[in-house]
Amino acid sequence: MQSFLEQVLSTIYKDQGSFENTIFVLPSKRAGSYLKKGIAKITQQPIFAPVIYSIEEFVSEISGLSTATNTQQLFELYYAYLEQPEKDQDSFLDFSKWGQTLLQDFNEIDRYLIDEKSLFSNLSAIQEINHWYLAAEKTKMVQDYVNFWNTLDQLYHSFNKRLLKKDIGHQGLVYRKANEKLEEYILAQKHKRHIFIGFNALNTAESTIIQSILQTGNADIFWDLDSYFLKDQIHDAGYFIRNHQKTWPYLELHTLKGISDSFIQEKKIEVIGVPKNISQTKYIGSLLKEMALNTNGKLASTAVVLNDESLLNPLLNSIPKEIEKVNITMGFPLDKTSFKNFFNQFFDLYVHKQPHGWYYQNILSFLSDPYTHLLLNDDHIAISEVLVQEITTHNLSFLTRHQLLSLIKFDSSFLGTLFYEPIPSPKGFIQHCLEITALLKTKLQNNNNSLALEELYRFYGIFNQIAIILEEHEFITDLKSLQTLFQELVSMETLDFKGDPIEGLQIMGMLESRNLDFETVILSSVNEGILPAGKSNNSFIPFDLKRNFGLPTFKEKDAVYTYHFYRLLQRAKHIYLIYNTEPDVLEGGERSRLITQLLTDENIKNNITEYVAVPDIKVEPEKEIRIQKDQALLQLIQGHALKGFSPSSLSNYIRNPLDFYKQNLLKINDLPEVEETVAANTFGTIIHDTLEDLYTPLIGKFLDKELLTNMKGQIEGLVQHHFAKSYAAIEVLRGKNLIAYNVILKYIQSFLDYEIRESEKHAIKILGLEQKMEIALDFPEVGFPVHLKGKLDRIDEIDGRLRIIDYKSGKVLPNQVELFDWTILTEDYKYSKAFQLLCYALMYTKGKKDYEIEAGIISFKNLSAGLLNFAVKSSKNSRSDKNVAITPDTLSDFTKELQRLILEICNPNIPFIEKEV
Repeated sequence: MQSFLEQVLSTIYKDQGSFENTIFVLPSKRAGSYLKKGIAKITQQPIFAPVIYSIEEFVSEISGLSTATNTQQLFELYYAYLEQPEKDQDSFLDFSKWGQTLLQDFNEIDRYLIDEKSLFSNLSAIQEINHWYLAAEKTKMVQDYVNFWNTLDQLYHSFNKRLLKKDIGHQGLVYRKANEKLEEYILAQKHKRHIFIGFNALNTAESTIIQSILQTGNADIFWDLDSYFLKDQIHDAGYFIRNHQKTWPYLELHTLKGISDSFIQEKKIEVIGVPKNISQTKYIGSLLKEMALNTNGKLASTAVVLNDESLLNPLLNSIPKEIEKVNITMGFPLDKTSFKNFFNQFFDLYVHKQPHGWYYQNILSFLSDPYTHLLLNDDHIAISEVLVQEITTHNLSFLTRHQLLSLIKFDSSFLGTLFYEPIPSPKGFIQHCLEITALLKTKLQNNNNSLALEELYRFYGIFNQIAIILEEHEFITDLKSLQTLFQELVSMETLDFKGDPIEGLQIMGMLESRNLDFETVILSSVNEGILPAGKSNNSFIPFDLKRNFGLPTFKEKDAVYTYHFYRLLQRAKHIYLIYNTEPDVLEGGERSRLITQLLTDENIKNNITEYVAVPDIKVEPEKEIRIQKDQALLQLIQGHALKGFSPSSLSNYIRNPLDFYKQNLLKINDLPEVEETVAANTFGTIIHDTLEDLYTPLIGKFLDKELLTNMKGQIEGLVQHHFAKSYAAIEVLRGKNLIAYNVILKYIQSFLDYEIRESEKHAIKILGLEQKMEIALDFPEVGFPVHLKGKLDRIDEIDGRLRIIDYKSGKVLPNQVELFDWTILTEDYKYSKAFQLLCYALMYTKGKKDYEIEAGIISFKNLSAGLLNFAVKSSKNSRSDKNVAITPDTLSDFTKELQRLILEICNPNIPFIEKEV
């Protein structure tokens, strides 16, 4: 296969006989490397290489200006903005949010040689119309908004003037100045022949420059397009070149050169759907392996084109070892590296630091980063893990530097380097970042991680660049603005890979493929929103205004993508178009319309094979989880029975046997987490402990109004004490936790008010609090001793009747403790509260005869209902026929159900089966 560049060089060499005094201009530097290779192939003897420019280098040469970096442009625009006679100007942080958009608009205006006065006049008029309203006087906000649009023309000129003073310019300004100096350039280079190769979409400045040089007669232009697209008047791949044909005077007299006729020649196109991005790279890896085995590892004319640059890293990990040489043309974005995440979290620590310390989630996120692990941990001690455990164990929502250092029992200079006080200035912060970079360098050198070291070196360069910027510009005074600058710089940097741009497998982006031809092309992420990129209007200039002034819109951008797509396919023999079958709003939607366009093309569709590559995974229907009781598990159950089943563990079994197996037998609990807000169990513990302290002095005494009223004065101190013991000190409580603290105070105060009212009606005597109880159950069928144990919140006597009371901080309703059918007691978790009360009653009455007691629940969320007594009803809907007395007969019936439940737990033939909760 003869490539496009080889065809062009052959034509030129045939016409001219040499390449002396020739200036080649191409769309990209990448194409220049291939052009040099083609020249070396054609010429039979050593020659001086002709001058080869990319279009941007060529325009810069004409203008005499250097292109300013994006950061330089942003700062110069901000200085120009500060010079405007506006009041209440934005800080650099706020400016940076809209400054980039304005830079893009200024760039477009100059690249397309727009009459800026007319455009800005129309733009300000549109904005004024958009904010028209009936009031005679505009509000200050609306007036300031309209004034901003009226001053854009002045800001544009001030910005350009600042750049020109330094002999630099944004791309658009360089292009405009090149047009102004074009005659001077043509005169100076009149003896040189200019050859323009492979252009398609051109802005007005480029078009004017190329046409002017072509009109001299000592120039030529070669277009990289297939006649198939040129003849089709509605095909977007030929949209721009057809327009040039109609509008360029030069092309009225000269035929188009470089037009090929290879697209509809025989080729094999495979359209492959693959689920998710990583699967795409794995699939590409398998394709490459198959190709490598067929070519002995040499893939000289094969290219993998990534439309989504974030796939580069997973693709590199998927390249098979059989491939000898790989060259990566595209750079790997620094903001996709793990160091970006590390330093960004480091910024977040200090940007979001509160006066009372660091928020625990920021600390935990930072501690979980691999590079934080690398810095803090050594062969003996995992400091980051110790810190995470201490923070979660002690529920530390906010931490100071002193607290962090005190959590570990040994010295760690690295911890002090990462967490320091007070919050530093921007200059001080960057110095800390440079220190951390040096520490990471040492650690990575010890681990021989060369790729990570290369990434780190780029970040080291960025921090040094920021340090210089901070010396030159004084308006970055806060860390949030500094973080914005850091993110801006990182987003523009790439990690460039060095390799042979000619030999081996080529990995590149779509733009890097311009003018290059490959026999085998693998194109990834051919999805809507990626190829083409879709509608994105990151501009202050409305669509209609762009159309009127000839500025590009999303329609022109779609045509650019279409051209690049079809140009890649023109001369290729084997093409793989891979798309993600799983639509994702953020990563592209359904497969690209370009695939659909191919499939509906009568002249090419017969060459296309379409299929979905699905991983070989058998999806089986979800099965219920069953845990069979082997000998080891039976021994575990026996050990638990000997120690004693608690009412709550048996209730857990009723709720879901699998939870009982995991939590009560295996002791597998949820991962410890910081209770950002007081958890329900902690909430209940504080209430229980406070009530125990309040009522302990009253054991053996009758309740009366005076005693209970005096107890109210102790509530606040006791709640504070137990809050500090179970959660955190009252001094650090805020938000929902402070509300929870006050709710507990209110609950206990309301409970004492309830007790006062009850004591005036009844004689209530406290007999016991938090009493531990245990009973041996006589179940011979089990085959080993079974115990029941628990702790009873309160035992009292009311008008001579014994009463058992259980406190619940949650809401309990009367129908949850009222029973009409004994069989549902151990089957329906709804009656777990009644089950627990009967367990306590069984334990308390051990050894007693002819007793009659009552049992009930105090629900602090339903305190108005009073004591919710356990009762046996004659039927489910009965309201009046209730028996609240617990007698030996009652407990005899309960014991039968309890025995049935425990026999089921201990039965080796009945597995633990998961229930839907």
